[in-house]
Amino acid sequence: MNTQQHSNAQVKESLTADGRTLHEFVAQAVGERIGKGEWAVGSALPSENAFCKFYGVSRHTLRHALATLEENGLILRRQGAPTRVISRQRPREFTQTFSSPEDILRYPGTTYRVNEVEESIICDDSLAPILKAPVGSSWYHIGAVRREQGSNLIVSHSDIYILPRFADLVREPDHTRSMVYEQIERHYGVVIDRATVDIFAAGASAKLSKSLQLPRGTPCLVVIRRYFDSKGEPFEVTVTHHPENRFVYNMEVRSSTAELNKGVVNANN
Repeated sequence: MNTQQHSNAQVKESLTADGRTLHEFVAQAVGERIGKGEWAVGSALPSENAFCKFYGVSRHTLRHALATLEENGLILRRQGAPTRVISRQRPREFTQTFSSPEDILRYPGTTYRVNEVEESIICDDSLAPILKAPVGSSWYHIGAVRREQGSNLIVSHSDIYILPRFADLVREPDHTRSMVYEQIERHYGVVIDRATVDIFAAGASAKLSKSLQLPRGTPCLVVIRRYFDSKGEPFEVTVTHHPENRFVYNMEVRSSTAELNKGVVNANN
């Protein structure tokens, strides 16, 4: 029996032994090879034809297996381009339950920021629509990635724009653990009168892909948060990119009637 026949026989025997479907077997086998570092993160996988021959499967079965690996965050497929490895292990998802709309402005305490850029800037034509500020106004820019404590997995990248008078916050001991707007409130007495949130999807730019350590064009959930003071002026704007499969926003909404009934039950208890 030659090497190819032996490989095909092993696949069939494994299926007979544990009852998995063929695409599940191939997905696990390729995933294990990725996990062992057979292909480096960022490198291209072998062609579909090569995989089909090695595992003795149809192109349909292989594509089903690759779709599973992509859903698990291990590979990235793009039409007309090689399939690339983006992670050696399935990225962990972070889920946060909101008790109020304001909670969308907060991250779990198991994450922290790492500042990559700290600089004074002038608002130009490209930034004005984002900052809701006039061209020529002065701002302080912090470019940072957010990581998970322990694993150091990159959860997101944020461009944080604050008024220059708040720039010293980067030297505060709690800077990397606290939300910047909370630090501004605490240290400068500025209170949020209102906040707006924009959410949309976009591909990672070349600059962002370097910080996120992912291929350019990787789909991201983009969240723009704007914080306004009592005069209606923005004092902080944060633009955050969350790569796919890295963070989940989870919001629960209850009716006022349900909350009222809940309060009555608690009172009677």
